[in-house]
Amino acid sequence: MLMIPKRLGSSVSATGSITVQELERAKVIEAYARGEIKAAVAAFRLQLSTKQVRRLRASFEQDGLQGLVSRRRGRPGNNQLEPGIAQKALQLVRDHYADFGPTLACEMLKERHQVTLSKETLRALMIDAGIWVPRAAKRAGLHQPRERRACLGELVQIDGSRHEWFEERNRACTVLAFVDDATSRILHLQFAETETTVSYFDAMRSYLQQCGKPQAFYADRAAVFRAPAANKHVPTQFQRALDELGIELICANSPQAKGRVERANRTLQDRLVKQLRLEEISDIEAANEWSQGFVRAYNDRFARIPRSPLDLHTPLRKNEDLTLILSLRHLRKLSTQLTLQLDGRKFVLEDVPEARALIGQPIAIHTYRDGHIELRGAGLVLAHSIHEPALLAGPTEVDSKSLHQAVDQVASQKSRRARPYLDHQSATQVSQGVRSAKKMSAEKRSRQP
Repeated sequence: MLMIPKRLGSSVSATGSITVQELERAKVIEAYARGEIKAAVAAFRLQLSTKQVRRLRASFEQDGLQGLVSRRRGRPGNNQLEPGIAQKALQLVRDHYADFGPTLACEMLKERHQVTLSKETLRALMIDAGIWVPRAAKRAGLHQPRERRACLGELVQIDGSRHEWFEERNRACTVLAFVDDATSRILHLQFAETETTVSYFDAMRSYLQQCGKPQAFYADRAAVFRAPAANKHVPTQFQRALDELGIELICANSPQAKGRVERANRTLQDRLVKQLRLEEISDIEAANEWSQGFVRAYNDRFARIPRSPLDLHTPLRKNEDLTLILSLRHLRKLSTQLTLQLDGRKFVLEDVPEARALIGQPIAIHTYRDGHIELRGAGLVLAHSIHEPALLAGPTEVDSKSLHQAVDQVASQKSRRARPYLDHQSATQVSQGVRSAKKMSAEKRSRQP
């Protein structure tokens, strides 16, 4: 039984109530003081060192239970803020830095107002005052499931997935997937170098010829589908092509919104990679030929039955020329000299009456998949020549999805760069030249003072 000396009763009551933790500690220390347990056992129970246990025993034997009470109780903390500093800091934050984070606000208070606080202290003050909401307290946005469309072809989700599809057998590439919202069927699957307008045009041409035109496409907000905010009034090439085909384009606000195609991509990254390995396929052309059978097996396994048996795909009209629509098109105004400019190239039209009649009018410059360029105006194909001056090297503007292709093209250009000093030379001649150059460099350094 714990015994508290009578002479200590007044001192204990003067310090306030004893905590449960201190009473439990006192029982262990008393047992150790009576010799009922060893110092190591007491240290284990209290999660202290044996040296600390011996110190507590000495304090207990001298002052009883009062010796185990913290002497800091009732005293202000060493890290306590100066009176009024917290209120001053919060008032400054409300007046000038209400939308600042704690770290930046702390720096501004120190630089501009000579108020020095730690960022964590200011963070706690801002949280208590409701100025700052910690990340852990922010409620994650809900993405409630959306009901599937009723008919096949009513909404088709499109997306590209860049992945190591051929593993170590070839470099990474992209798979473009067209997934029906009503049935989760893969309507078209195509391998491409990366996600660009040209690759999507190639995939869409095959899809439209095979299935017809859907009611709408559902895509993300990549630069292929949606123009930047600064040029949002100018449609992208993809938007322009869909407008001509009468297909609606919907851009999702989050990846979860187009969950059908995102889920299909995860399944493909597991199953498709393994089957390509079993088939020993390691290039894009062979994968595109083989993928049709894979898509049929995938749909047999994972496709769902739609609520309505209607197929809302519509056939292409006779006047809808996919070669013309799915080309890169740029409009330029024809000058009085019958010239147009695009990407540093000057197009000079033949001086004929038809061309002169179009001066000041917009001319469409079509760039086809094979690199052929065609100029059209007023329904006519205009004969022209191209003056292509040397372009200065400059920055290349790419988005996040075409960055891989841009880097690969730069590396390919460097590898193909002409090196006449190495052409028509054997490996022995090259190695001898390297050794001679190193020897001359060493001799030159030795002659320097």
